[in-house]
Amino acid sequence: MKILIADDDPMSLLYLQDALQDWGYEVVAVPDGRSAQAILSGADAPMLAILDWMMPGMDGIDLCRMIRGNGNDSYTYVIMLTSRTETAFIVEAMTAGADDFVSKPFHVEELEVRVRAGKRICELEQQLRLRASHDALTGIYNRGAIIDLLQKALARQRRERAGIALVFADLDHFKRINDEYGHLAGDAVLCEVSRRMARMLRPYDSLGRYGGEELMVVLPACGDDGALEVAERIRKAVCGAPVATDFGALPVSVSIGVAVLAPGADATLNQLIQCADQALYAAKNGGRNRVVLAP
Repeated sequence: MKILIADDDPMSLLYLQDALQDWGYEVVAVPDGRSAQAILSGADAPMLAILDWMMPGMDGIDLCRMIRGNGNDSYTYVIMLTSRTETAFIVEAMTAGADDFVSKPFHVEELEVRVRAGKRICELEQQLRLRASHDALTGIYNRGAIIDLLQKALARQRRERAGIALVFADLDHFKRINDEYGHLAGDAVLCEVSRRMARMLRPYDSLGRYGGEELMVVLPACGDDGALEVAERIRKAVCGAPVATDFGALPVSVSIGVAVLAPGADATLNQLIQCADQALYAAKNGGRNRVVLAP
């Protein structure tokens, strides 16, 4: 687990860093509030921060208020350090959004216990977020999360004037699998198809379960040729080998509809989804196990 520590006292900073590293944590150490703000506002920010109250540029209280007001998706657990132990100061720190409070000079055993408690809270928050955003069966994004990612990708497309593609994949004859072999077999097929599709995507692409056996892929910065290449790669990966289940090896395939929004073009989220859905419908009507690009 990564922990940020911010303290303008070099000896205190070094002591904190050595202690946390001895306990097995990855430590990012900075000497002022501004540097801490930049790190906590960036990508892959530490989930736990230990902040000194008095620092140049931006003190711990102001930094704590910034953390609570920036609207980040993930939660940052904050432990405030200060030599002031009056009740008014403790109340001010907690009101600003601090989760815990440690007096300086601190006892290393006390700090270890408080950091361990913060780690448990961070891990619980991660688990809750995962359950809220991912499909319980397949482990990929659920409908709400993939729609949210599509909405964000569309907003980025408008800002950067870059292309974006939406892929709809629907398992062929999935009802027949459920009817003939049972829903456990259908679940196994859906999970394996999701894994095969995920392996065909770029690190910054997103895969989600739109509903039932219909899966959605968001491809940022992607044009017609790139989207068709990814879709065809997905199709071949799915139908390339039967899916092993407790009821035998079952052949599977997917029909795929692709909609591409060119750089500079504009469309609403519903319009893009409708285009991809119509292309998927055409792929189904055209014989299944094929890719169709929306005009």
